[in-house]
Amino acid sequence: MRTSCRFGMAVHVLAVLAYKDGDRVTSAGLAHSVNTNPVIVRRLLLALKRAKLVDTSKGAGAGSRLNCSPNHINLGAVYRAVEAAEPFATPSRRPNAACPVGHCIRQTLERIFASARAALELDLEKTTLGDVLRAVKASGACSRKNGQKNKRAV
Repeated sequence: MRTSCRFGMAVHVLAVLAYKDGDRVTSAGLAHSVNTNPVIVRRLLLALKRAKLVDTSKGAGAGSRLNCSPNHINLGAVYRAVEAAEPFATPSRRPNAACPVGHCIRQTLERIFASARAALELDLEKTTLGDVLRAVKASGACSRKNGQKNKRAV
């Protein structure tokens, strides 16, 4: 089973934009920080733009920036913007309907999965991008721990 890293990357991208405090950042600059291809970042930015979380522009002064304060962006909104797939899914093959468990397990699992997704989103809504940025800034120990100074990341 594959899991998605879109949410984690989106939070990273948004944290860079929050860190830049209104300055526009190119997809190449964001990709450098995430350590991925700019095309992947542009796809994320499109989803974030559709959700009205970022503003992007082309041409002179090109780049992206947050649409509002990081304190007004909760991680639940970010999750919904970039994650199309359900976090939990029933198997694609139908179970044996003649089995006493198989004939009703799908409906049972779907209720459990819906409840778990709602709990996940509710929990994510308790954290804002501002909280993430404050935690990142407070843990400047990350670069010291690795014995590196990041020259050009943001």
